[in-house]
Amino acid sequence: MVNILETFMDAMKSSTDQDENQPLHVGEVMACWIYLAGLELAKVSVQAGINTTTDDELRAILEEDMELGNSQRKRLHDFMIKEGITLPPAPEDMPVSDPNSIPPGVKLTNDVIANELSLKIISLIMRAAGAASESIRTDVGLLFIQFQAEKFAFATRLKHLMRKRGWIKVPPFYVPPGS
Repeated sequence: MVNILETFMDAMKSSTDQDENQPLHVGEVMACWIYLAGLELAKVSVQAGINTTTDDELRAILEEDMELGNSQRKRLHDFMIKEGITLPPAPEDMPVSDPNSIPPGVKLTNDVIANELSLKIISLIMRAAGAASESIRTDVGLLFIQFQAEKFAFATRLKHLMRKRGWIKVPPFYVPPGS
């Protein structure tokens, strides 16, 4: 079966060479900076979740997000260095801790950890979509399309776990008047 995203990306990459000679515009620089800052903050939150949960499935999904975040951080970091963009400050990593030693009044529940992760993923997906649509240079647009697709694929796995455990927050259903 043909992978539509890979086909699209291959077609777009063919026009990348001519764009790389152009400087980035301020919107592209800002998009890179904000996305990397978001990844850096999400990393610390995910580390805290890994330190807090005793749920093996939630820990596995958090570790998967950590790997994806590390991959995206590295690619974006390398791109920004190559383009001469100043990097955002990054918080220090969280020290590893035992989830059973966290007092109950401080320890986040699995429900809260999963929903917080979901909100961070949604935020990064939306940020990547905006950055891709505002990019003039093809290489920048492709980078953010790839980031968005990776986060979206991850989000579907997270949503499945959240539904399975009853952690997903559903707004009230809309019933039109008179129906």
